[in-house]
Formats: sequence, structure tokens, C-alpha cells
Amino acid sequence: MNDIIYQKTKGLTNQAMSYCPGCTHGIIHKLVAEVLEEMNLLDHTVGIASVGCSVMSYYYFDCDMVQASHGRACAVATGVKRTHPDNILFTYQGDGDLASIGIAETIHAANRGENITVIFVNNGIYGMTGGQMAPTTLLGKKTTTSPYGRNVEDHGMPIKIAEMFSTIPRVAYLERLSVGTPQKVKKAKKSIEKAIRYQIEKKGFTMLEFLSTCPVNWGLTPIDAIKYVEDEMTKYYPLGVFKDVDQNE
Repeated sequence: MNDIIYQKTKGLTNQAMSYCPGCTHGIIHKLVAEVLEEMNLLDHTVGIASVGCSVMSYYYFDCDMVQASHGRACAVATGVKRTHPDNILFTYQGDGDLASIGIAETIHAANRGENITVIFVNNGIYGMTGGQMAPTTLLGKKTTTSPYGRNVEDHGMPIKIAEMFSTIPRVAYLERLSVGTPQKVKKAKKSIEKAIRYQIEKKGFTMLEFLSTCPVNWGLTPIDAIKYVEDEMTKYYPLGVFKDVDQNE
């Protein structure tokens, strides 16, 4: 009767997280931390915190962390990885950070085949700064900077990061995921483990895109926000593996 059924991962600190109720950042943090602990990598990992809702992730992950300037996480990760090639490097970035101000740094890190893992959280909005339109905001979605809804003529189409990066030759593994159901949470954990394993095997650049919620800025309840991800976001951003060097060989 004393068998431990579940306990908090050692990969997270005891710091209370700052995320809004219903935000799935916490679930994704937990999965990354669990994988690092279970693979016995916490003492050999450096995480790169980006600017956005996850800006204080250095308080949450119990491994070495570096804070990057807005959009520069992959550039910082490149420097750390090249000077400490035996360490595991991951960046944790939102869509405002990666797909907007940081798109150049991220594309070129992928093009060089930097042996790092990118955790990319796409909630289709600038969450921390007041709900502005992001490059990934869906058509028709109202934000503080697109009060009548995003339209093609003024704003262009939402950027599909996974599809874009799948064309880059030196990308080793690329998958889009969500964590809206227990089954998808379990699937996501296996994918994180695979991405980290590919990094250990020096296969090259790996990226996992997570569709995530922003209940506050979407004006939805947490439950409705999860439904929006699963029912609406996945129509434009389909889940699945976009590139896997082991399967493509």
C-alpha cells in the first residue's frame, strides 16, 4: 500500500507558475521536465528561456537555464551548444517569439542543422503583452491589433511553421502536437523523448510545435479554449510528423 503511484518530477522546482488558469504551458513544462529526469539528463541540460508568457521558465525548470533576448533563443542555444557540445540544449519559445521577431534566428539554426531541440508553443496570439495578433493568429480571429478579425488583405495568411521548416534539409525531426486529451499528452511525452534522443545521437535540429491555449486573451473558459484548439486550430494546423530522418531514409 506504500507504493508510489505518482510524484512530482524533479525536473521542476517548487516555484508556483505564473500561467493563467487553463493555459497548457504548465502541462508542456511538466512533460519536458519528466523526460529530462527519466533520461537522467537534468545535470547535463541547458534550457534557453525566451521572452513571452514563458519568460520566467528559468524559475520553473530545475536545470541550468539561460535567458535570451526576444526571439534570440536559437542563437543563444547555438552558442551554448557549440561551446558545450556534450550538453543537451533546448529552447522554450512561444509563437510571438519564434514566428515573429525570432524567425530569422530559428530558420538559420535549422538550416545549419544545429544539434538542439526547440519546444515551440503556438497559441496564435501574443499572450503576455495584451492579446495582439501574432503571425500564427487564425483568419477571422479578433485581437487587440485586429479588432475586426484577421484578414488576408491586411495581414496575410497565418504562418505554418512546421510546414515551412519541413522543407529545410538539415531538420532531423519535426512534429506538431497538442495536449488537449490524456492520450495526446502521452503521445507528446514520447515525442519529446524522441527529439532529445535524436539530439543525443547528433542527428541535427529537432522541433516540436505544440498547439496551446490562451483562455484569457481568447475570451474563453479553459474548457472551451481546449475545444477551440482541438476543433478549430487543428483544421489549419494539422497534427502529425512533418519530418523524421529515420523514416525518410
